[in-house]
This record gives sequence, C-alpha cells and structure tokens, in this order.
Amino acid sequence: MSLPAEIEALDRADPLREFRAQFELPPGVTYLDGNSLGALSRRTRGRLASVIDAEWGRGLITSWNDAHWIALPQRVGDKIGRLIGAAPGQVLAADSTTVNLYKVLCVALQAHPGRRVILSERGNFPTDLYVIEGAIAQLGQGHELLLVDGTEDAIEGALAERGREIATVVLTHVHYTSSRVYDMEHVTRTAQACGATMIWDLSHSAGVVPVQLDGCEVDFAVGCGYKHLNGGPGAPAFLYAAREWQQRPWQPIAGWMGDARPFDFHAGYEPAAGISRYLSGTPSVIALSALESSVDLILEAPMAEIRRKSVALGDLFVDLVERHCAGMGLELVSPRDGRLRGSHVSYRHPESYPLMQALIAAGVIGDCRPPDLMRFGFAPLYLSYADIWQAVMRLAEILQTRRRHGG
Repeated sequence: MSLPAEIEALDRADPLREFRAQFELPPGVTYLDGNSLGALSRRTRGRLASVIDAEWGRGLITSWNDAHWIALPQRVGDKIGRLIGAAPGQVLAADSTTVNLYKVLCVALQAHPGRRVILSERGNFPTDLYVIEGAIAQLGQGHELLLVDGTEDAIEGALAERGREIATVVLTHVHYTSSRVYDMEHVTRTAQACGATMIWDLSHSAGVVPVQLDGCEVDFAVGCGYKHLNGGPGAPAFLYAAREWQQRPWQPIAGWMGDARPFDFHAGYEPAAGISRYLSGTPSVIALSALESSVDLILEAPMAEIRRKSVALGDLFVDLVERHCAGMGLELVSPRDGRLRGSHVSYRHPESYPLMQALIAAGVIGDCRPPDLMRFGFAPLYLSYADIWQAVMRLAEILQTRRRHGG
C-alpha cells in the first residue's frame, strides 16, 4: 500500500523534520520505543570520540580542570533545567532516578518530623514505590505508605482526609503505562496546602512534555536521562531541588563531591552551599558528556513544537489503529485526548507479547508491560508521520494474519 498523500503532506510541513538526520537509526526499522531508550544522535557519537581520544586519552587527569569535567553535574543540570522550567542552580545531573528519589525523599521526611504518611498511587513505577518502602524500613519511625487509585480525585480525597498526617506526595507526572498526565500545578498546590512536600518523577516528561517546575512551585523532582533525553543506556539521571530546599538538612548519601571543600580532604562532612550538596560521588564523565550533547540538540528545537508534534503523532497513531485495526482485540488504555497524554500510547491485547515480537520481527520496535499492555512511543525529533503510518499498517497486517490462522 502506497503512502497516502495526506501523510506525505504532514511530513513536508513538519518544522522539526530536519532533526531526523541528526540521529542514527537502522535502515528498515521504525523505532517506537524512545520512551524506554532514546536513539543515538550523531552529535553524541562525535562528542564521545572527543572525550575519549582527546580529553581522556591525551589530557588524562588534567582534563578535570582543563576540560571542565568537574563542573559537568551542574552544567548539564542547568541545561536540563531549561527543558523542565527550572532556573539555573536547581538541577543536578548525577546518579540514577532511584538514588536521587531516595535523597530527596529523605530530606522531605526530615522536614516533617511529626508526619508519618507518604502518599503515592498504586500504579506508580515500581522503583519509586520500592524506594519509599526502603526508606520506611530504614527510618523505623512508624512511617506508612498510603497508596490510592491514580486519579486526581483519589489523590485529592486522600489529602482531604489525611492531609495533616501526610509528609510527602510522590507521583510520576506522565504515567509509564497509560501515558496519562497529571495537572502538575493543581496537584502540587493541593498537596502543599495540606502542608505536604511534593516530589515529581519526570522520567517520561523531560524533553518531550512542557514542564514548569519553578512556575508550579514544586519542591523536588527527579528523572532519568536515557528516555526522551536520549542520553544513552543507563545515562545519568537528574535531581531538582527548589532553592528553599538547598539549605535544609543533609541529603542521606553524604559523599565527598557534595562537601563544601572536597579537595581539602578534611575530616567531618560540611555540606556544600546550594544544589551541589545533593552530589555524592565522582561524576561519570563519559556518560555525562553523552547526555550533555543530546540535551544540547534538544534545546535547539522549540519545546512548543516538540509537544505539538508529539500529540499529533500520537493522535495519528490512534486514528489509524481505529481505522485499520478495529475489531482485532486492541483496547486503547491511554487517554484519547492527546492533550491529556504524554508521548506514548498503550493498548491492551490478550496476546500482547507474541504480537509485539511479531512486530519487532517486521521492523517495528515497541515494547510490552505485563500482563497485557503494548506501548508505542513517539519521539518528535526523529520520527516522521510516515513512520506512524507504516507502523500501523504492519500492525494491521500482523493482526489480520493471526486472525486468519486462528492465532
């Protein structure tokens, strides 16, 4: 089936179309899993070659100063801050999302010694709930994890009922399965009105959904660097701490890089001023360099256009599935309204895993989440509208073939 003229017209009119050439994508592959691992940019390949050959290879240890390695966590953090609405000096690039969440959660709990409840939602990403459970076990002070349904009504109901007990609210801005987006400003203000601290996980937001952390007066946020930030597998994560939280109690993983005088090698920890006190160990130079080069590329694209195209790609996918895959067992789990959705779409299907494996074999890469979800991610900088059309045509063909053969 030839590509429809209207799809070709969308690609011709796309203001982001030139960015596609900046990424290395295998020929014959339609990559719809950038919400799990972003694609490699050509700029990143060049940057890593320079770091390895020149800075490490020839500069050796002098590059900590000469190539400014030592400032990478703050420098990359400030660049990520521009994508998430944070003024300079409030974001660090370091560690993993898990470690960063533990840091800020412990600080938030220390600030509320009389409160014992941590509020989250049942379907939150498992690592976030594991971190909370681990912190509760270590604190040993009778803390409780309160889990409710993931609707804003349920969150508000819990805050209304137990607000005086709740120390902290921990939520993921864009849900990793359904792609549902919370109203960050409303939820944050509701939590803070009850005296609770607000922590957001931006792992599926940063780089693809407009976020205004300062504007929403968020307390803390964390997120990963390897999804829509395209920082590479296991890329460093990031941590946001609003200025008012930068002179509060120590974060729990006190390491030498978070000390006020790390190169004095003195006894007795003295937390650094500002956001640097949330550092712990030595920064991962190669990984941070890869992340920085990708973030630099994203910053060249207007966030409003990234979001507009993200919604348009998702809407096109849903429209085409409804047209070409009706009655074949797919159930849309994500919001139909693109404004309420992040940059991926999930469907329920009783044979999600074998169906996704067949798609991957046919050159369309998405992913699955148990027990029966299929996820399709839309990376606006390197996906075209033609990619979406081709992916759905492959999906429809596979579904029709399986139905004909009783599979």
